[in-house]
Amino acid sequence: MRWFTFEKQVWVPEPITDVFEFFANAENLETITPPWLHFSIVTPTPITMHVGAEIDYKLRLHGIPINWRSEITLWDPPNVFVDVQRKGPYRHWIHTHHFIEQNGGTLARDELKYAVWGDRLINYLFVIGDIHKIFQYRAQKLAEILSTRNSPEKSSDEPLL
Repeated sequence: MRWFTFEKQVWVPEPITDVFEFFANAENLETITPPWLHFSIVTPTPITMHVGAEIDYKLRLHGIPINWRSEITLWDPPNVFVDVQRKGPYRHWIHTHHFIEQNGGTLARDELKYAVWGDRLINYLFVIGDIHKIFQYRAQKLAEILSTRNSPEKSSDEPLL
């Protein structure tokens, strides 16, 4: 089994506590997820985030309906939290959300570590392209919502294969 990594970051001109609070509200996932995924939260809201919290979602990926369950495995406001896929399309999925005070605002950094069924070929043909599109959409929505412009020097995505 091969692990893949992906990173995306965006700087927003808001205090770290406000940015973390936005991400801590699971309902905001629907706002920052591309509409072509038909994403919805199944777990009744509001959801109290803490270590051990589980969140169920439904989405469609390439037309295939998928049920996804994430568990919060690290919760350290306002600096970092980690969600791990417990049920879903990936062999393994670990998503670390970092928040760093920087230049009078906050750098929101997503770090993915994941493994897929079918290894490199499946990742190359289907997964990495989708991840790029999903996280670019997220960055654009965050820019809109948190009143920042997403310029190349303020946002980057780096596939680390």
